[in-house]
Amino acid sequence: MKKILFLLLVTAMTNIQGTMAQEKISQETEAAGKAAFQREMIFPIGEPNTAYARYFIGNSYLAPISKEQIPFNNVTFEPGCRNNWHIHNASKGGGQMLVCVAGKGWYQEEGKPAVQMLPGDVIHIPANVKHWHGASADSWFAHLAFEVPGENASNEWLEPVTDEEYNRLDQNWAANPSATAQTTENMDRIEVCKQNYRSLFGGEALTGQGTDPEMMDILQKFIFGEIFQTGELTMKQREMITCITLATMQTLPQLKAHAGAALNVGVTPEELREAMYLTAPFIGFPKMLSAVSTVNEVFKERGISLPLEKQGTITEETRHKTGKAIQDKLYPGGIASVMKGMPGDMGKDVEQFLTDYFFGDIYSRGALDLQTREMLGYCVLTALEAESQLHSHYHGNINAGNSPEILTAAVIQCLPYIGFPAAIKALRIIKEEYASDIN
Repeated sequence: MKKILFLLLVTAMTNIQGTMAQEKISQETEAAGKAAFQREMIFPIGEPNTAYARYFIGNSYLAPISKEQIPFNNVTFEPGCRNNWHIHNASKGGGQMLVCVAGKGWYQEEGKPAVQMLPGDVIHIPANVKHWHGASADSWFAHLAFEVPGENASNEWLEPVTDEEYNRLDQNWAANPSATAQTTENMDRIEVCKQNYRSLFGGEALTGQGTDPEMMDILQKFIFGEIFQTGELTMKQREMITCITLATMQTLPQLKAHAGAALNVGVTPEELREAMYLTAPFIGFPKMLSAVSTVNEVFKERGISLPLEKQGTITEETRHKTGKAIQDKLYPGGIASVMKGMPGDMGKDVEQFLTDYFFGDIYSRGALDLQTREMLGYCVLTALEAESQLHSHYHGNINAGNSPEILTAAVIQCLPYIGFPAAIKALRIIKEEYASDIN
């Protein structure tokens, strides 16, 4: 009996120690994310908002900015934090104004769709309207809160925003983040540019600031005002294409900026990492690792824990069979004819490497489907101007389910980053193969 009690005591102590260790890791991760967020904005995060904690899900912080004339505060929300439904009551005047200063968040009025808030966005909340606001699930968020003077003003706190209501917002945005880029029928390219730039980077385009304002004006209007309207691609697709193209070209400072933008429009950390891993068979391990290191910097700054969840699906025993099945679906016949007659008959080794490594190790991984992998692979080949492979990978894309129109739009999305000669070469190949298929 004493032995059993001793074992139970040891087990309990081990569990307690494990829980304490996990809590310490969680606290350290939160502290790192909070510190990184503070570096993003000029206003202080402030102290824990303990006075109103019962009206929030998650941790919030309050920093008084001004107590004179018009008092206002900076309110900061950790990822996933939101306040309860509430009403700013007033018999005359009243209400509230919010100004997003950093991060990504939500505002919603009862009976209306939620509105995503990015830095620079201003929300005017009328008096006597039921609403809530808070952070996105994957981002810290801060806004200035201005109380509008009114008669008989009071705040009425109501029920919490349920997990079901809240989780649906980020899921819907991730599923359809293209609305910002595509609903532009009555907007000129300057308006479209500003809207897309804000969604991507959380800041303002066409500011006229910096050392080369004229070129930035040309660049931003062309990329975000024109290229981003060409073809039926979602914002997620556009940013994954941009990131994998920049990784291929090893333009790492630009990759870092667009990795952050990709996360802002709904690309998951796992999807972004897989896009970087996908470059390895095309550009080699050293360049791929440089790209991964750059993206990991963004993850760390966002408070995203590393390593990410594993996405491998094969074992040593299933590697070849899985790779062969994927290869046969996309490229029936493989590259046997190309490798035939190599000195020492080593062409067979290269054939097996392609099957086992390219399709087995890389293409079988999770987070990205084959259709997306093939589209992104075509963009890598476009940047490399790999003419022979562009011909064969056109048909691989069609076999994966990508339409010629999607492939054309993907190449055009690469154009600002690779230049016209490389893009036109890829577009010419698409045109040739498309004509061949319909004749």
